[in-house]
Amino acid sequence: MPTSWRWQIIWAVLMVQLVIVVYTVIYKEVVRLRAGEEIPLARALQSIIEALTTAGFGGDTNLWANDVVLNLFIVVVNLTGVVLVFMAVPGFLIPLLQRRLTDAPPQSTNLTNHVIICSYSRRVDTLIAELEAAGISYIVITDDPDRALDLNDDGTNAMYGTADRKRTLEAANAGLARALVANASDVLNPSVILSAKDVDETLNVVSVAESQEDTIYHQYAGADEVIRPRQVLGYSLGKRAARTTSRQLQDAIELGDDVEISEVVVDDQSPLAGQTLGSAGIREQIGATVIGVWTRGEFIPAPGPNVRIEESAILLIAGTSGDLEGVAAQTTGQRPSGGGIMVAGYGEVGRAVVEASDQAEGTEYTVIDQNDDPAVDVVGDATDEETIRRAGIDTTESVVLALDDDTTAIRATLVLERIAPEVEVIARANDRENATKLYRAGAEYVLAVSTVTGRMLASALTEDKILAPEAQVQITRATAPDLSGMTLAEAAIRERTGTIVVAVERDGALLTDLDAAFEILSKDKLIIAGTDEACTAFRDIAGGD
Repeated sequence: MPTSWRWQIIWAVLMVQLVIVVYTVIYKEVVRLRAGEEIPLARALQSIIEALTTAGFGGDTNLWANDVVLNLFIVVVNLTGVVLVFMAVPGFLIPLLQRRLTDAPPQSTNLTNHVIICSYSRRVDTLIAELEAAGISYIVITDDPDRALDLNDDGTNAMYGTADRKRTLEAANAGLARALVANASDVLNPSVILSAKDVDETLNVVSVAESQEDTIYHQYAGADEVIRPRQVLGYSLGKRAARTTSRQLQDAIELGDDVEISEVVVDDQSPLAGQTLGSAGIREQIGATVIGVWTRGEFIPAPGPNVRIEESAILLIAGTSGDLEGVAAQTTGQRPSGGGIMVAGYGEVGRAVVEASDQAEGTEYTVIDQNDDPAVDVVGDATDEETIRRAGIDTTESVVLALDDDTTAIRATLVLERIAPEVEVIARANDRENATKLYRAGAEYVLAVSTVTGRMLASALTEDKILAPEAQVQITRATAPDLSGMTLAEAAIRERTGTIVVAVERDGALLTDLDAAFEILSKDKLIIAGTDEACTAFRDIAGGD
């Protein structure tokens, strides 16, 4: 049942209850004033319900016999009951029955060369946005008929069925699909994979594994690719906490023979921290170009010289390998001696954080978790000040919140901001919408599981993704036929979408020297940078695939 229907029913029930309460109070008072009798509230309630439902009038009729006001009031109550019934039938019952009879969720599709997404979750939203941007059709299979209706009402192509059943996948046209995403659970996904391969042995199946231990079962079932977003996210958070010059550029992407692009984080000890881009002179002194700045959840494309480089800001830079190394050396700074890492939460993400920290020479870390484990140093609640102090917050430089609950992570961030505001807080979020709350609570760096999962799936299914899925800024290729013949100045891409054109692929060559007069051709592939939302906005105005 759609959310709007639920609210309509809730409001209707509340209104009926309000009418009953008001009529009961009025009736009790009118009887006292007109008939001179004090009746109990329960008796008044009974009489009103009898009058509203026309089920009978009990023993109060003698009170009304000789009083016109009481008679008229009971008539009004009777009419109210009749009106409520006549309003309920056409307003709620008939539409609800019509919806069930004529608007049942689809249980099949005629799509071809599409992606089948087995089971819906918030992380699917990112994947769907990427597929729509790439012009790839899809169908979501859910075993909840109400959710299937809701998704279709919201514009998401969905059907009702049980994803691990062969007949459901056949109804989803799996034999003519380009790929299938097993997005249920570690328990159910192997069954989904087996059914998919039973329909079509050659079908490309990408499966999402939550835990490392269960990954092997996805592979045994026949998955062509198994992604582990929690491990990737944890490893990324660990690299972020134990950053060094070499690790900063570990995920640098080569765009051409002489051009690379990467994200680098500005350490609080960096000589660049606090300067403007103009005074830092990164392009003049090092040769690299800052094509974007990410600060506390906000992306600034093509930043001007007056943009301030904040501590913990992320610079998106382009240049030669030597240029990038020069910027990374400037942003890393000199870490203070004795500054360690505190890891709160030792689940799948927390273990990946520790693994990444182990690979950074000279990095010391302390692990907090509510469950005792040989790898856990302090057993306790990460939202408790005493626990954080026992874990050595006074000698900690960075705290990684690898907690599996966003509300708990927000509370822990608030506590850390209160007792140790100088400590860098790096947080994992389940829902990307909670990332903003974590930034507001005081976190310097937040990465959402749903975003990483959606991007990893999109990277496995499309060919246009360039930067790593855990990057804060998306780098992607896209054609722009609707902008053909325009110059970059005329297209006003940054102003209209919030993205920036990094380079252009034309006739096998990579063009990076782009000015405002550069003209876009219909067959050009533009390499753009921006947030997920900004890249989607670019696709909308560019009309490409």
